[in-house]
Amino acid sequence: MRANEHRPLADRLRPVSLDDYIGQEHILAEDKPLRKAIVSGRLHSMIFWGPPGTGKTTLARLIAHYSQAQFLSISAVLSGVKDIRCAIEKAQQHYKATQKPSILFVDEVHRFNKSQQDAFLPYVEDGTVSFIGATTENPSFQLNNALLSRCKTYVLKPIQQQHIVTLLQRAIKEQHAHLDVAEIHIDDDLLNMLAQTADGDARRALNLLEIATQLADTQDNEITITQDIIANVSAQTLRRFDKGGDYFYDQISALHKSVRGSDPDAALYWFCRMIDGGCDPLYIARRVIRMAAEDIGNADPRGLQLAINAWESFERLGSPEGELVIAQAITYLACAPKSNSVYMAYKAAMQAAKQSGSMDVPMHLRNAPTGLMKDLDYGKDYRYAHDEPDGFAAGEDYFPDEMEAAVFYHPVDRGLEIKIAEKLKRLRELNRSVKKGQ
Repeated sequence: MRANEHRPLADRLRPVSLDDYIGQEHILAEDKPLRKAIVSGRLHSMIFWGPPGTGKTTLARLIAHYSQAQFLSISAVLSGVKDIRCAIEKAQQHYKATQKPSILFVDEVHRFNKSQQDAFLPYVEDGTVSFIGATTENPSFQLNNALLSRCKTYVLKPIQQQHIVTLLQRAIKEQHAHLDVAEIHIDDDLLNMLAQTADGDARRALNLLEIATQLADTQDNEITITQDIIANVSAQTLRRFDKGGDYFYDQISALHKSVRGSDPDAALYWFCRMIDGGCDPLYIARRVIRMAAEDIGNADPRGLQLAINAWESFERLGSPEGELVIAQAITYLACAPKSNSVYMAYKAAMQAAKQSGSMDVPMHLRNAPTGLMKDLDYGKDYRYAHDEPDGFAAGEDYFPDEMEAAVFYHPVDRGLEIKIAEKLKRLRELNRSVKKGQ
């Protein structure tokens, strides 16, 4: 039995030098500071932020290899205070013996709470460890500022498809030797299909290839991987989409901005990306209602009604029929005239309400359902708008007595708001003329 027979393909193919490392040229090209620091063995604490399968753990191990440092690894998913203490003790012993820091690699570091993250700080500061944390979540949201301030953050990107194909070609050679077969046959088109299915995740690609070789038929000591096998191992493989994580919010942001930017095609693309990734369509439907109010508003009030109808329709139809109704609402909103005037007016009015304090409602605007209230002049001199010419009480004040009348709502010159702006301009001129004559 070979020594590495039971090691997964992804582990057996882990690179041992930067020249074998695939991807992340934006931080590891020859002229990049991180590569120069790694090659020279100059350690510093750092955070690797990126999606699964982008080489965070591999890069940490390479740094330990180049710096000839002791490599200590713990997982925030499986470890607790005891494991942290044990790793620190090993690092302290190593430092006393060699006067060199150990590399302490913490996978999924965002899973540690504040006190657990704080536990590393003294040993980072005194040089006992060079801290390397790996996270799939945004460090600025998930990590303590104290820990972040002591680390340099590097963003790792999804592996490009052509790079995954190169990795798969290497993997086939490794599998060929590992399984001790004469040949492994797989068409280039199937390699590209596998790389596309991996969706930027190198580890996923290698795992799928390993499963494919296990499922494939062996004849005359040769393995042939067919399209049916690739389709089989790729079935039900979801795209990157972490509910509540960065990919979730990045994609809903892209959808919202595409609608706001009047690009129905891009909006549909991001909608389908989210559905393909497993997002709850009702969540998208709720966000579409927000888009209608925030970015279309009174420029086309039908947009809000259509968005609400889409939500209700999905609740009745379910999936997959209901997604089409949401898609209809998304394309309508993307093509509709845009106005954020209601949104901006709401924010301005909210700010004014917070700053104005508890000003009393003017007496003429108060309701007077009892005799006592009438005796106290509640509602006195109120002008009933329907009794006025054109249904408008020109010159009437509706703000608190201590507050000057403010203008929060500024209709845009698009869609129905063109007519709304014309009407408001006429009514405000009437107000001014009446008040000027008083």
